[in-house]
Amino acid sequence: MTRLSEAILFAARCHDGMLRKGTETPYIVHPMEATAIAAALTQDEDILCACMLHDVAEDCGVTEEELAARFGARTAQLVMSETQLCDGDPRLTWERRKRSALERIQNGDRAVKLIALADKLSNLRAIRRDFERDAEAMFSRFHQHDKRKHAWYYLSVVELLRDEFSQTREWQEMRMHAQYVFCGEAQEEGETACVV
Repeated sequence: MTRLSEAILFAARCHDGMLRKGTETPYIVHPMEATAIAAALTQDEDILCACMLHDVAEDCGVTEEELAARFGARTAQLVMSETQLCDGDPRLTWERRKRSALERIQNGDRAVKLIALADKLSNLRAIRRDFERDAEAMFSRFHQHDKRKHAWYYLSVVELLRDEFSQTREWQEMRMHAQYVFCGEAQEEGETACVV
């Protein structure tokens, strides 16, 4: 069995019974989608395993040491680069965790940025689907209810990944979803920032 197959089985066990926020969608669909997005851009097994496992520390309490023992030190480090551990009320720590995530993306290498791209594109696909169905009410399911703060975060991610990935379909799709949800459909081509 390949390490990626093992990572898929391990993530499925860790996330078993979990659902995406405010939906009936099994949580495992998200890391599987993120891994498929990453696989369109790389065949690096450490990156693909880290995409599959990117939420097991944050959501399931798996330690970096356990990940390193099972999947190798680089995979474990990549998982931790995408992990936003919560040390208190998630509603009160949201902005601090997101600022830290943006710093990790900004200072990260291509592998770190690729995992962020895959994760955030998967998230934005789900956000757009729910936004088209529920409009502004969809933000009430998150710890942070303020759409403007989500806009700041996701549009910042788009900008931080621009230099590395702007020529890829994946980055362009991420930008399109972010603009649709946070800026409206009338955004000019080539423009990423908007006033929400």
